[in-house]
Amino acid sequence: MAKGVTVWFTGLPCSGKTTIADKVAQILKAQGRKVERLDGDIVRKGLTRDLGFSKEDRDKNIERVTFVAKLLTRNEVIVLATFVSPYIARRQLTREEIGSYMEVYVRCPVEECMKRDVKGMYKKALAGEIKDFTGVDDPYEEPPNPELTVDTHLETLDESVQKVLDEMKKRGYI
Repeated sequence: MAKGVTVWFTGLPCSGKTTIADKVAQILKAQGRKVERLDGDIVRKGLTRDLGFSKEDRDKNIERVTFVAKLLTRNEVIVLATFVSPYIARRQLTREEIGSYMEVYVRCPVEECMKRDVKGMYKKALAGEIKDFTGVDDPYEEPPNPELTVDTHLETLDESVQKVLDEMKKRGYI
């Protein structure tokens, strides 16, 4: 029987959240599962384009996404959500609101994230062109008890993807 879940990928910008979730989505869709992707960059072009990057706006962004993820999850969709979501308290509220929830911490040192920065955002933040950038002048609060941690600086993409799929299977989501 199909069971909805939100798999919430959190981590620094450029840690690998989107890359892993996209591949997980591809595999699950090939198995005939109902899957939706919610990604920070995409959501900010539509649903939350009116928001900036202050702590209040970041929390409002995640609040709106949580609402969408909750609706999809209760309709037996596997939601793969990729958001920096830097604050523990807001992630906890998301967990409580959605219920069927699995947090994946995509861990990667900030120095490695800076090397992967294809959009040049870290460079702009370090130059003072972007304010409140997570990992530079705004903190990222590491999850104290995620259901899964993947270390993208130590694992291949396929290894991280397999860990996510294995954890979802272990928890009865797939």
